[in-house]
Amino acid sequence: MLIKKKRKIDVIQILENRNILYQVTNKNNLCKILKEKNINLYCGFDLTADSLHIGHLIQLITLQYFQKLGHKPIILLGGATSLIGDPSFKLKKRQTNSIELINTWLQKISLQLENFLDFDCGHYSANIINNYEWFHKMDILSFLKKIGKYFYINNMMNKDSIKKRMTNNNVEGISFKEFSYNLLQSYDFAYLNKNFNVILQIGGSDQWGHIISGIDLVKKINKKKVFGLTTNLIIKNDGTKFGKTENKTIWLDSKKTSPYKFFQFWLNIPDSIVFNFLYMFTNYEINFINHFKQKNQRIKKDSPQYLLAEYLTKIVHGEKKLNISKKITNLLFNKNINNLSEKEFYILLNNINNLYLENKEFDLSTILILSKFVSSRNQAFIMIKSHSIYINNEKILNNSFIFTKYHKKFNHFTLLRKGKKNFCLIYWK
Repeated sequence: MLIKKKRKIDVIQILENRNILYQVTNKNNLCKILKEKNINLYCGFDLTADSLHIGHLIQLITLQYFQKLGHKPIILLGGATSLIGDPSFKLKKRQTNSIELINTWLQKISLQLENFLDFDCGHYSANIINNYEWFHKMDILSFLKKIGKYFYINNMMNKDSIKKRMTNNNVEGISFKEFSYNLLQSYDFAYLNKNFNVILQIGGSDQWGHIISGIDLVKKINKKKVFGLTTNLIIKNDGTKFGKTENKTIWLDSKKTSPYKFFQFWLNIPDSIVFNFLYMFTNYEINFINHFKQKNQRIKKDSPQYLLAEYLTKIVHGEKKLNISKKITNLLFNKNINNLSEKEFYILLNNINNLYLENKEFDLSTILILSKFVSSRNQAFIMIKSHSIYINNEKILNNSFIFTKYHKKFNHFTLLRKGKKNFCLIYWK
């Protein structure tokens, strides 16, 4: 993986060309250092779930670019800061979790990181560190004496992430616990700079305030010059960022978001942003992407969305699960259901939403509720009336629909569909 002696390659320019870079401190000096020597850099992830999600991909990809050019990435997992909760641009405080649960999540996320970074390439091997290692040894008096004296309330109150919480009439304000988060993350940078010679912190654009505070603290405590870099946030169609606390989060864990759903997510990226995603999320040459853009292909298997979905599903879930995802896509969208084999139905059963039912009579409204396509009989009636419900790809117009043997393929399988893209495979026991 390591590209040796490639210091003349400008990694900052690469990030700019791919629309990954958002902000960087003292850009000229950082670029000069990066060309002259290899550095240690870090990115922190708080442990607020048992999996990373696609909102973390840009940071991971950025770390990849640095490591491929001989720099050493350190991933800081926030065992301590996760107990506090980052208030940045959140309208309410985060849920507090136990240290035991956080440690379990740490193990799972550590395994996920192996898909993106090389942990066995000599001096530049990636390293995972838990900030609980130093914070759990520090008492409150030492913390205030050592760190608190460098932070001024008036400066902290002027940070955008704090201002929005304080001035929003729809929230209860911000607790002292969350208010102190900025001090903890800043000290992380100072600790890593002193003990691991880290001189660069990267993060999403919402982390800019924390990073600047960390740079200032390093200068005051360690008397060292360090740098910060932020990446563009990934924005959903509704303008909100992809986050763990938002609905329809796309997780990197196959148990939380199946490889098929992961593949489908990227396959349905709007035309207006798909090429920007190809620049940001893939390592395809920019000239290749630009040439592909000029072709203006809209055939699904030769579309930019398909290229993006193939690339990211393979990176996150591996080639085997990518091939299964492509097969499922073909079975659901391109193949006549009457031509599916029993084996192919079992492939669908194991990889898409499913519903196991006793082989007895059910009305369609009940099944729509059980499949979670609707939440009530009234909503079921509306969906059927609007011609949005399909059984084995046949449109259902009758609210009193009755399942028969004809609808149970191989005596066990019925494919239920809502709209164009929402499927549930019923298995009749």
